[in-house]
Amino acid sequence: MEISFLLNGETRRVFVTQPSMSVLDWLREEGLTGTKEGCNEGDCGACTVMVTDETGSRAVNACLMMMPQIAGKALRTVEGIAGPGGALHPVQAAMVEKHGSQCGFCTPGFIVSMAVGHLNGRHDHDDMLAGNLCRCTGYAPIIRAAEAAEAAPVPDWMGTDAAWSAPEIPADALLPQSSDELATWYLAHPEAVLIAGATDVGLWVTKQLRDLPEVAFLNQCKDLQGISETDEGFVIGAGVTIAALREWAEGPHPALAALLRRFASEQVRQAATIGGNIANGSPIGDGPPALIAMGAQLTLRRGEVRRTLALEDFFLDYRKQDRLPGEFVESVTLPKSAPDLACYKLSKRFDQDISAVCGCFNITVEGSKIATARVAFGGMAGVPKCAAAFEAALIGQSFTEEAIAAALPALAQDFSPMSDMRASAAYRMQTAQAMALRYLRARLGEPVSVLEMTP
Repeated sequence: MEISFLLNGETRRVFVTQPSMSVLDWLREEGLTGTKEGCNEGDCGACTVMVTDETGSRAVNACLMMMPQIAGKALRTVEGIAGPGGALHPVQAAMVEKHGSQCGFCTPGFIVSMAVGHLNGRHDHDDMLAGNLCRCTGYAPIIRAAEAAEAAPVPDWMGTDAAWSAPEIPADALLPQSSDELATWYLAHPEAVLIAGATDVGLWVTKQLRDLPEVAFLNQCKDLQGISETDEGFVIGAGVTIAALREWAEGPHPALAALLRRFASEQVRQAATIGGNIANGSPIGDGPPALIAMGAQLTLRRGEVRRTLALEDFFLDYRKQDRLPGEFVESVTLPKSAPDLACYKLSKRFDQDISAVCGCFNITVEGSKIATARVAFGGMAGVPKCAAAFEAALIGQSFTEEAIAAALPALAQDFSPMSDMRASAAYRMQTAQAMALRYLRARLGEPVSVLEMTP
């Protein structure tokens, strides 16, 4: 397949013979070796590049992005952050001034992330740089450099990518332009792998060295990337990125937004989609427990046929979902409000880590009694699932610590967690029970977040 994209200000047309080839590998073969290969799994940020399209500019991991995903977009590597004649970008000058680089291996990735943040007027540097790993200087001088560059104007050359238009290239079946095209193609190729953000599938290639004989890339299906309001609630397209969902959720669903702030890193959030997070069926995916607790409905499509089911019913067993051959996740519908929702993620690191347990609680109280309870966990079973016995033990009880504590043993009827490198089974159960008490205390106005604690 042939694709066209803008690379550091120059239009490129490339014939891609291996669709699963990463942008990182292609760049390094082209001699653009400033983009480094570190972990090759989206953790270290050494391969960070800037991608621009009609939705704006964002930092992404080149190691997880496959070549067809940059079709029609503008790509800028660290070599393109400096201006004509080698003029330094403000973040580059600030990194020199603040001594933010030592061995230099991580520096290109930091520079790109900082330049994207600078371009977008972002001042939440801890969030922007959580996906970039430095083991030499530490983060203090790097954060000082990002802060020092805040007031500097955006260089002229950093604003040119958005105006670029891709030359006309014949459409390729591997890049469907709409969900209708995707539905027709996938019905005829039900064994194919569908790739949205590639933040999970990318690891099949980089870590498991798997061949992907037949694939389709969904990032051109713009009609899967919208959020709309209906009488039933908000319909979230499967192609909506975690970053876009987080930004939107700040209004109607702040508890969901708070959880998504801890979803991987900025680079991953800008690529990963909510549809992919659901469809991969991971028992430790952070999205499904929150959506299940909210009572989300999932819409699946197979050709022209659509069906809707409760999200919790989609997950049948470990990595096994209720999905027919040729059927794909089209959208998820959320309620218009869930004011009682709260989500708690336990992981070894606050940022960019996989959950040991993710607990989400949505309990309504009428008078002094619990009227409804939706509680869902990830990391407690082979699938994300509701705590049905625990919910039943709560309904009709007083919303007190004594009542919550009396219901906690019911969690053992719902879950038999496993022990692994992240946590033991006993610790997972104790943590799940502690999260229930944490939810009660938060509803009573007590500070429960580590970000709210002061010495």
